[in-house]
Amino acid sequence: MATSRTPRIDPLTLEVVELIGTVVTRYYDEYEQAAGKHTLTGAQARVLGLLSIEPMPMRRIAQKLKCEPSNVTGIVDRLEARGLVERRPDPADRRVKLAAPTELGARTARELRDGLDDFAREPLGELSRDERVALRDLLRRMLGAG
Repeated sequence: MATSRTPRIDPLTLEVVELIGTVVTRYYDEYEQAAGKHTLTGAQARVLGLLSIEPMPMRRIAQKLKCEPSNVTGIVDRLEARGLVERRPDPADRRVKLAAPTELGARTARELRDGLDDFAREPLGELSRDERVALRDLLRRMLGAG
């Protein structure tokens, strides 16, 4: 008869998991603060940040943010009402609408990134380029993308 055992987690693994949780919490806290300076929610700021990299359909935004497409539609509606985002036909498939930042939206996204000084620049700035590459590669590997 097979018995089910809980895998033993060593102290180092527990510490790494705790540190990852702390980094994630700090990232979201600082993102919310930066977003608030632009009277945006954290979710609106994250969508705007994604779109500043490349325009994309709602479905893809939802996949990247791990949420329902209907939630993304509401967020994009509010960003569009503020003149930060526009919907435009996808040149590859005119039946699909892409959400894309307006000029104001792209500028706001840059300002949001600049507002993440404490999180993005201080701790990562203390790492050498090789250390940042190693960290990136380890995170990709953990996520199955490496």
